[in-house]
Amino acid sequence: MDLKTNTIAGWALGAGIVALGSAIVGNMLFEGHRPEKMGYAIEGVEEAGGGEAAAVPIASLLPTADAAKGAEVFKKCAACHTINQGGANGVGPNLYATMGEAIAQGKGGFAFSDALKSVGGKWDFDKMNAWLTSPRKFANGTKMTFAGLGNAQDRANVILYLNQQGSNLPLPAAPAAGAAAPGAAPAEGDVAPKGENAEEVGARGNTADIGNTGTPASGAPSIDPEAARKGARTE
Repeated sequence: MDLKTNTIAGWALGAGIVALGSAIVGNMLFEGHRPEKMGYAIEGVEEAGGGEAAAVPIASLLPTADAAKGAEVFKKCAACHTINQGGANGVGPNLYATMGEAIAQGKGGFAFSDALKSVGGKWDFDKMNAWLTSPRKFANGTKMTFAGLGNAQDRANVILYLNQQGSNLPLPAAPAAGAAAPGAAPAEGDVAPKGENAEEVGARGNTADIGNTGTPASGAPSIDPEAARKGARTE
């Protein structure tokens, strides 16, 4: 191999060494790391995946609730319930004067599920709100197959309507501005608190009914064909 060939080979080897060294130094200087927080925060916009909206105390919604709108919402219940004074029980109990009554007692001997009987206490505004949010989270094993109302204002409207049908309990005082609902909203799959400490499950979505969890008791319309037929006739 002559001198010229050796010179060319030396230059090529040197260039390769320089290129390799530059790549190593560049990686050290500009090594990529995943940022602790992706993107830029935009004021007024919630982070994706941030969970459901903060729980809304029902007492803060009742002062502006509309009983007429509640009567419209109640049409979802009319397949199984009457609400007039002296009305007959159907697939579900008559609901006249329910607010303030003992839970799962009375109602002309209606056969309540053991799950609802075990709750105890009376139908106050918080308990009714929790029940209407998700019956089976409130009393896992209830015969009630209605999924629940996903909109907190819809619940406030129908609770106000229920209260005007023979109960007329004084409305609870609205909480101070910025106050959270009593207790935290349970995680997905959890069972809502029962008894005297049953609490707001949370505002869930805009207007859609929410999914139910838990197992319906025997006699529920979803698994009792005769009960389903009675409900259809009532509707």
